Amino acid sequence: MVSRRNQSGKHVAGTRHGLARVMSKRGLCSRSQAEAAIRAGRVTLDGRVVRDPQTPTSAEASIAIDDEAVVSVERRYLMLNKPRGTVTTANDERGRDTVYALFADAGLPWIAPVGRLDKASEGLLLFSNDSEWAARISAPESQIEKTYHVQVDRLPDADLLARIQAGVRDDDEWLAARSVMELRRGEKNAWLEIVLDEGRNRQIRRLLAAFDISVLRLIRVAIGPLQLDNLAKGQWRDLGDDEIRALDRLPT
Repeated sequence: MVSRRNQSGKHVAGTRHGLARVMSKRGLCSRSQAEAAIRAGRVTLDGRVVRDPQTPTSAEASIAIDDEAVVSVERRYLMLNKPRGTVTTANDERGRDTVYALFADAGLPWIAPVGRLDKASEGLLLFSNDSEWAARISAPESQIEKTYHVQVDRLPDADLLARIQAGVRDDDEWLAARSVMELRRGEKNAWLEIVLDEGRNRQIRRLLAAFDISVLRLIRVAIGPLQLDNLAKGQWRDLGDDEIRALDRLPT
């Protein structure tokens, strides 16, 4: 069936996508998990086993995994105060603590992180089983600001803060910040507030390292208008409807 769009350019009923994508859109699992299940012969589509993850599938199709019919699950949107020392993955081959242990026994459907924080970082981390919403707010063009409080191992002056904000080239990437300001200082170290509007791998650590600055702590305290506030470390909560809409900057 040919994909059809309405006058606004959006897909309408009758649109067909690959089976793995449809399973992900229903919030059943990640696309990679769906692909693995399909290739293993565990998935039936309208009563027949299919092994091609790209099999054209309508949103209304009957899908079963291991002979158990599945339908769209309730959409969930969560925020977690990630503790330092946990990794943002479901399973870790090195046996390290993962963020998913913090959701144990909560009866949640499959959820995936929206963006990441490395093991040594902490603070605000989002999760959802709405893959389209997650993709929209993670997309580079969304330019959703992320705010971090960063403890560094020196006492920077105004000139150094300005140079950090202006940025530096590192491994053929230009690393810069939307804003950099000092929050407070002690005798030997200081806390900075750094705001980013793009997401590169270990961006803040690499940016500061280029100026011979080491990070002692790195805490994400906000994503767009969403604030970590007083959510306790290791705790999570559902986002409210207004918070979900506020993060979704792309046209609906």
